[in-house]
Amino acid sequence: MSVGSAKESLILGLGKLVWLSLPVLLCSFPAWSQQPPMYQPTKSSLADSQGTQVYAGGQQHAEHQAGNISGKVVDQSGADIAGAVVKLTLEGQSSSLEVTSNEDGLFAFSNVAPGPFQLTISSPGLTSQEFSGTLRSGEAYVTPLIMLVIPTQVTEVHVGLTPEELADVQIKEQEKQRVLRVIPNFYVSYEPNSAPLAAKHKFELAWKSASDPITLVGIGVVAGISQAGDRWSSYGQGAQGYAKRYGASYANVFAATFIGGAVMPSILKQDPRYFYKGRGSKRSRILYSVASSVICKGDNGHWQPNYSNVIGSFAGAGMQALYLPANDRRGSGFVVSSALIRLGETSLVGVLQEFVLSKLTPNRPRRAASQP
Repeated sequence: MSVGSAKESLILGLGKLVWLSLPVLLCSFPAWSQQPPMYQPTKSSLADSQGTQVYAGGQQHAEHQAGNISGKVVDQSGADIAGAVVKLTLEGQSSSLEVTSNEDGLFAFSNVAPGPFQLTISSPGLTSQEFSGTLRSGEAYVTPLIMLVIPTQVTEVHVGLTPEELADVQIKEQEKQRVLRVIPNFYVSYEPNSAPLAAKHKFELAWKSASDPITLVGIGVVAGISQAGDRWSSYGQGAQGYAKRYGASYANVFAATFIGGAVMPSILKQDPRYFYKGRGSKRSRILYSVASSVICKGDNGHWQPNYSNVIGSFAGAGMQALYLPANDRRGSGFVVSSALIRLGETSLVGVLQEFVLSKLTPNRPRRAASQP
């Protein structure tokens, strides 16, 4: 076959192929022509989108919808509390709302803005309670059961001594005071604010002083000196004379101690003790100690004339005049002179207490030893 005839045959074949495929293309064209080239929003889809936006706006409005708060107040036994004051405070607001619980203990707040809140619940005679929470939009919030309890009673008990018990302790301490640890030094108080003495303390102190063994020994020494000097010569010498002198000396000490240190102080409510000053100038301390024979502290703590010591000195001298030999009494002058001598002795002892005996009494109370 020639080249020319071959080309003609090829052209004829292609032409037939085109004509055969043309019906297929025509059949498939309607389906292709109905497919949109790209997605476009339709009215229905737009309406759906707008509906979602409206709902979202409604949801945003619903988030700020008011709600309610309610609860119940009871006591610790579970009984309902009527009239309890419930205060509602919202976060960020200075003002508050108040309601009272009804007879069933119920309370309620309506139309409350959502957000954090605090409740303060109080009732007379009970401990106030607080409750915090957060109210959601449109929520009906019910609090847990709120219980108010009786407040804890705090009772302070001060464990201490009564004035009489304190005086007991101080007297016991005074009865340990001895000059050079031997000679009784009971009638001095190193406590500036000592408890007042009851009558029993005054008699106890007088008996302790008058019956102390060292006191009895001291009286024996004085009686011996009197006998050696033939004082009260009518008593004579020997054991009988010594016994009389001892009895007269002891009677004098005993009478003066009890009358001036127990009987009269109890009647006049005065303190028979010497109160150690221990501070100030020497002049002020000397004047203070000398005046102790005529000035004393009363049971009320105030300074006053020492009637007890003055009366006790004269009473002791008067009783001494009853049992001394007649030729040694010398009438009323003897009583006056003996009383004045005893008052002078009291002043001298006060000076010794202030400047000498306090240093020679090592077993005095330690808290007093710290005084200047």
